[in-house]
Amino acid sequence: MVWKSSGPLKTCRLLLVALFLSQGTASSVLTVNGKTEDHFLDTLPGTQASLECAVQNHTRDEELLWYREKGRVDLKPGNKINISSVCVSSISEEDNGVNFTCRLQSDQTVSISVVLNVTFPPILSGNSTQTVEENNDVRLVCNVNSNPQAQMMWYKNNNVLVLEKDRHQIHQTSESFQLSITKVKKSDNGTYSCTASSSLKVESLDFHLVVKALHQGERPSK
Repeated sequence: MVWKSSGPLKTCRLLLVALFLSQGTASSVLTVNGKTEDHFLDTLPGTQASLECAVQNHTRDEELLWYREKGRVDLKPGNKINISSVCVSSISEEDNGVNFTCRLQSDQTVSISVVLNVTFPPILSGNSTQTVEENNDVRLVCNVNSNPQAQMMWYKNNNVLVLEKDRHQIHQTSESFQLSITKVKKSDNGTYSCTASSSLKVESLDFHLVVKALHQGERPSK
């Protein structure tokens, strides 16, 4: 048998393809606390945060998964289908930047993430007293943790430290503010203050540098 016209058949095929495409594009969407995009959640130490993930546009019940960074969060049986909540309690400074992600169990490419933005004033720490012999090198390390990031400054005996070329060097990372002094002199003896200034607070930490005189005939220790 020879078909003289394939028009109706083509129309039928096009209709079926269109139906499948329309079903595929009506995919589920995830929200966290009503937001449809990845976002930051502002919070403070000592508080708690509730994250509620919900499925939108779903045609069937969907199981939800929660991850803290790369670790799976254990959920109770009644807290998995279509809507799922996690509570982050006793938030601390260490939780700043932690990522929480909600995913569809049936299609884990469908996900939404929330990053905790924990704001807190500068926290400083370090070895408060260091003893060094003349002509040796020394490094004062001021550990700093702050959000928002703090502006850092070194002081000596309550005055802004005057940096000497080839003797003083400052190195700053996201976690520390360091002062290196080469070939220490007796005049370097004193109290060095590491000061961190943020929009929340100004904090300072003292470092006491004790320079021991090098006795005649002795060589600087390595």
